Amino acid sequence: MPIDNDRKATVFNSPIPSGLIFLIWLLIVMVWSGQSYPRKSYSEFIQQVESGQVVKATIDNQEIQYELKSAPVAKSKSTEAKNIFVTRRLAEDPELAQILRAHQVEYSVPAPSPLSGVWSILSWFIFPLLFLSLWSRFSGAERQGGMGILGMGNSKARTYTAGDTGVTFDDVAGVDEAKAELQEIVDFLKHADKYVKLGAKIPKGVLLVGPPGTGKTLLAKAIAGEAGVPFFSISGSEFIEMFVGVGAARVRGLFEQAKQQAPCIVFIDELDALGKSRSSANSPMGGNDEREQTLNQLLSEMDGFAANTGVILLSATNRPEVLDPALLRPGRFDRQIVVDRPDKSGRQAILVVHARNVKMSDDVNLLKLAARTPGFAGADLANLVNEAALLAARHDRVAVTMSDFEEAIERILTGLEKKSRVLNEMEKETVAYHEVGHAIVGSLMPGSGSIEKISIVPRGVAALGYTLQLPQEDRFLMVEDELRGQIAMLLGGRSAEELIMGKVSTGASDDIQKATDLADRYVTIYGMSKQLGPMAFDRSASQFLGGWGNPRRPLSPEVESEIDREVKHLIDNAHHIAGAILVHNQPLLKEVAQVLLEREILDGQK
Repeated sequence: MPIDNDRKATVFNSPIPSGLIFLIWLLIVMVWSGQSYPRKSYSEFIQQVESGQVVKATIDNQEIQYELKSAPVAKSKSTEAKNIFVTRRLAEDPELAQILRAHQVEYSVPAPSPLSGVWSILSWFIFPLLFLSLWSRFSGAERQGGMGILGMGNSKARTYTAGDTGVTFDDVAGVDEAKAELQEIVDFLKHADKYVKLGAKIPKGVLLVGPPGTGKTLLAKAIAGEAGVPFFSISGSEFIEMFVGVGAARVRGLFEQAKQQAPCIVFIDELDALGKSRSSANSPMGGNDEREQTLNQLLSEMDGFAANTGVILLSATNRPEVLDPALLRPGRFDRQIVVDRPDKSGRQAILVVHARNVKMSDDVNLLKLAARTPGFAGADLANLVNEAALLAARHDRVAVTMSDFEEAIERILTGLEKKSRVLNEMEKETVAYHEVGHAIVGSLMPGSGSIEKISIVPRGVAALGYTLQLPQEDRFLMVEDELRGQIAMLLGGRSAEELIMGKVSTGASDDIQKATDLADRYVTIYGMSKQLGPMAFDRSASQFLGGWGNPRRPLSPEVESEIDREVKHLIDNAHHIAGAILVHNQPLLKEVAQVLLEREILDGQK
């Protein structure tokens, strides 16, 4: 369980009781304020002088203290039995001295004390500093050895003692290669002497790289759980603050805390928030901002002048391309482990782990579910099991059935069913021919998967129907005729509308966009164009995020035009192939579309 460091410190760690400090502060205020006299207005003071009532006056910079001739009205401690009053002096009154002399008023101007100016200046700082001192003690900022008045430099890491993270390698599945690599770290933490005798050095840093949701954070917890050592967990964004030096102070505090409990593991999640490259396109020499100073402190702690014995740094990121090269060199992050999306057997193992606490019926086939979820990461599969359990509970079932899992897959892939969206007859017919066109063309293309389901039930934000096609096995490479087949399959819906309806609708907009993107990658990235040859005209953003958003390198207008011609030629050929297939299978197209209009859903397994 996490240790709350705040509970270990007293709420008020000053040796002086808070009540005594308050009394001292009140005494200072009373002494500073001095005696208090009744106050009069300045005009009333002048009238009393002209009427001969004022005996003497003491003129200060801001106030005038004067005494009247008449007997005191009442005796009090504050006035010491004298009829003394105070008025505020006007800043500009050159006739005041003449008026006092004319009415024989004894007046004096005291010499300024050499400490009065100092006291007036210090008075602006004493009470704010006293208040901040009390606040800092109440906030517990001094328990870390004076790391800031408000404790902003304190480490925010969550601490788990003796590896009590609640996760072991048995709770992690689908990443067997990564587990085998990390087992060496666990063995070192358990049997360090075996490595020291041979002169071997364990890696100081291990970087887990992979797409979101593949289990990088879970692996880090499992390492601490297996090794049984303290585990410090913090996010990279928690180091950065708007105040200068806070991030570097937190890095120092984190490693100082970790060294006291070595051997231990420090885990920094989302390292890219902290460790971005210090150079940029606009500033090749880098910058001198707060994030850079924090990164410099991290580099120094990992492999600086002072040895960092017994502290192993684990980090995770899905953007390794933006990290600073100094982080990735040997001696810092010596080892980089890729945690990729699982294959079919890995997905089955992950489903077994997440289904442990779920009551399932006998008809659930996890191997079949693994085959129907290509591209799913560990987090996606965990969400799938939870969605199926929620659906079963909603229908008051005693166990989760295979139909619940199938419905959960559809909800994740295509969105919620929109029962309120009612299509008219013409729209229904158009959607039916569109989806059947996808299915017929897709089933005849090389390397295509099997058609699992065709539906004209609206789902998600804009999908009026969908065709679910799943690969028969995990594929890691695709040849050029399979890519052309995918483009033809995407254009099969539009071709069916042209053939049967004689006109096209807006329903093919998403298909056209996907076909264009795939054709562009076919030419510019995969180098499959016969005219342009094996040249790359574009650079991908991140292989783990699947983005292609970075701008192309400068190209000549002739090359740009040739790329556009090749992309258009590729799409036109795919469109022609899809149309020819549907013309040849027109009777089948009409027959299946009519059945789909009657049933609304066609399952390929039934």
